[in-house]
Amino acid sequence: MLQRIKRIDGSIVLILIVLMGICIFSIYSVTHGRDGLDGMHITMLKYYALGFIAFILITLFDYRLLVRYGLYIYIAGIGILLSVSFFGKVKNGAQGWIGIGDLSIQPAELFKLILIIFLTTMLVRKNKTRLQFWRDVVPLGLIAFMPCALVIVQNDLGNALSYIVILLGLLWIGRIKFSHALIGLVVAGGAILGFILCYINYHEQTVDFIEKTLGRDHFVSRFDPWLVPELASSTASYQTKNAQTAIGSGGLKGEGYLQGSSVQSNRVPYLYSESIFVQIGEEFGFLGAAALLMLFFILIHRLILIALECRDRGGPLLIVGIVAMLLYQILENIGAMTGLMPLTGITLPFISYGGTSLLINMACMGIAMSVRLYGQDVEDDLPLPQPEAKGKSLLSKN
Repeated sequence: MLQRIKRIDGSIVLILIVLMGICIFSIYSVTHGRDGLDGMHITMLKYYALGFIAFILITLFDYRLLVRYGLYIYIAGIGILLSVSFFGKVKNGAQGWIGIGDLSIQPAELFKLILIIFLTTMLVRKNKTRLQFWRDVVPLGLIAFMPCALVIVQNDLGNALSYIVILLGLLWIGRIKFSHALIGLVVAGGAILGFILCYINYHEQTVDFIEKTLGRDHFVSRFDPWLVPELASSTASYQTKNAQTAIGSGGLKGEGYLQGSSVQSNRVPYLYSESIFVQIGEEFGFLGAAALLMLFFILIHRLILIALECRDRGGPLLIVGIVAMLLYQILENIGAMTGLMPLTGITLPFISYGGTSLLINMACMGIAMSVRLYGQDVEDDLPLPQPEAKGKSLLSKN
């Protein structure tokens, strides 16, 4: 065990500590002295303490057991998501929280990790053989589609899209055929482009369909400021416009800590959660924002190195799923604040306020570190994949 512990990547631990410092100081900047928000940085510090405990415990836990029991974990996760539809609390237009005493847990955040584990479980059985479309890709797509549909019904578009990104990342490393990947990209790209063009050129009809047929008024307030800002209501565009103004006013070096004019006057909604990047951009400027992005880049680089060094089948798959999840959250959160992406309520990993999000991200780092500790063993003790049989499905039992 001591030899395994010596493999812990000190760079990742150091980056997590630095991100914790940025998080605490940023949340203090946007919450101090405000009714109902003052003291949130202390709460977040407690979440980080729990997060590091989870990180340590999961680091010492053999991740291969998670892969072995991925099916049961997935079934439990689906059950939790279904319970949200009946007993969930509504916050910011999304029914995505379950109350446990004074705490609120967001199962959609938890399911990102569950999906990574189960998709890894299924792909491990392929033993590096090429994925077949009907036997493999379609079943994997259905595995991701089920929770995605449940979360969309709960009005949580941001987390629903993260499931698709995780699926795409794992399909790529899972050896999907190039022709299938190319066709998928063309179809998906065409669908996205078609939606954008329809939304812009046939705005009234598209909005009418979303609101009256789909019953998703919340989505319109997300898409309007992104695609047709000139038609967006002042309420819908308020967050995006003020966020861009605040980030732009930061310039190169920023206005100074606790000195941000827009941040300290509370002109941007949800500064402590989804809009936390605005505080960094305004008070620390381009240099501060670039430094944060560099930390994320180094963290992801270290994760990829762990995947490349792993000799086990499941370890690289888990890490690629985690990297896909993190990249999506980072790009979507920052893109939304700069007007390049639609607002979806996605938090900035390790920086935004939120206990569930932080604990899941720290657990992911623990799994990655577990891969570094246990992934050097020659072939794990997972069930061996059966020889490929004609017409055999990926979901068939071993």
